[in-house]
Amino acid sequence: MTLRRDFLAGLWRVCDPKVTLASAAGLLVGHAAAAHDGPLSWGWVGPVVFGIFLAEAAKNASGELYDWDSGVDQAVAPEDRSPFSGGKRVLVDGLWDRRDAVWAAAGLWAAAVVCGLAISALRDGRVLALALAGGGLAFFYHAPPFKLCYRGWGEAAVALCYGPLIGGGAYLVQRGEFPLRVAALLAPLGLLIAGFLVANEFPDYRADSSGGKRNLVVLMGRARAVGLYFGLSAAAAAGALLLPAFGWPPGVRTAAVAFVPGVWASRWMAAAPEDTPRVVAGQVAALTAFLLHAALLSAALLFA
Repeated sequence: MTLRRDFLAGLWRVCDPKVTLASAAGLLVGHAAAAHDGPLSWGWVGPVVFGIFLAEAAKNASGELYDWDSGVDQAVAPEDRSPFSGGKRVLVDGLWDRRDAVWAAAGLWAAAVVCGLAISALRDGRVLALALAGGGLAFFYHAPPFKLCYRGWGEAAVALCYGPLIGGGAYLVQRGEFPLRVAALLAPLGLLIAGFLVANEFPDYRADSSGGKRNLVVLMGRARAVGLYFGLSAAAAAGALLLPAFGWPPGVRTAAVAFVPGVWASRWMAAAPEDTPRVVAGQVAALTAFLLHAALLSAALLFA
């Protein structure tokens, strides 16, 4: 019974709804864009949200496995742990063994695949292409042979998945198309979420370096990576200001206000990039930036 409680506790960690905020932001904007362009088919909102939730949990579970094998999760020092980084620690904290992680990841990925196939078969076959692209990037974010986050490509994968792919998939299910204007709408959000990932890589710098996880913060160093975060935040704000050129209502420019918490995040991280408690304040500001962007953008679309 104790083992089962531990397994369920670990499952809760990889499925915890608060770790799905990035995908929720993309889903919100994608559905808001679809609602702006026509009536929603509410019966398809739930299956899409559930499918993304399954994929998110599956990615977390398989990521735990590969980060354990590389040793990066075990190498995170207690003083460098934060609510937003260091993994879910289900193996490090003994809630799962490696076999548990394999079974959980396999089960969650299988469920996500079934959900994606069902939506594709019953609603629009073109959903399958986006699902394969997003699922592939999510799985190979950690997994060999690509190991994107170990080779400096993880941030780009996150920008693509949490921007155009997730929100674009929601729009496609609702409207039966995925035009360029929708990809443009979602691109700034993807940049902000990639920036949030960059902020989350600061506390893990030493552990990632020791385990060969060569993300952009490791490759650039923490001091220079502050500039990377600021650049992503500024690019997202500029992108929001340009959205009316793609046919979106002028009110979408209000999403550029998210640059303000982005500046705060940059200042917190620049002040002490090696001090995890101060970096956590920057992580919170980076989280606020992409959530505020998604909320303002969605409101502008819904009330235009």
